[in-house]
Amino acid sequence: MSDTNTTCQWTGASGTPYTYYIYTLPQTFSKCDGNYIYAKHPPGPPGAGWLAVYIGEGDLEERCSEKHHQADCIAEKGATHVHAHKNASEKSRKAEESDLLAGNPEAYEPTGCNVKEGG
Repeated sequence: MSDTNTTCQWTGASGTPYTYYIYTLPQTFSKCDGNYIYAKHPPGPPGAGWLAVYIGEGDLEERCSEKHHQADCIAEKGATHVHAHKNASEKSRKAEESDLLAGNPEAYEPTGCNVKEGG
């Protein structure tokens, strides 16, 4: 991943800000663990921010590609970018993913592609 890409802040339900690098789709990553968000701009004037389509964690090479288990849904929901950053700690990745999902409920079905545990 290049440090020259534009960054943005995503905020979790806890109020914690997380910095992500922004990549236009399609994007290829080398094998590394991290957090990622498939995203799109909301309708309306430019600069209105981002909407999360899918929030996840894991191997960025696999999860930020057409191999993603929700690739069809992510495309159907109109994701144009993937936001990502490296994160080697599985415990930290999972906590960040949970915090961001709680703070960005649009990532859940039916507007997004994340499936809420327990329905």
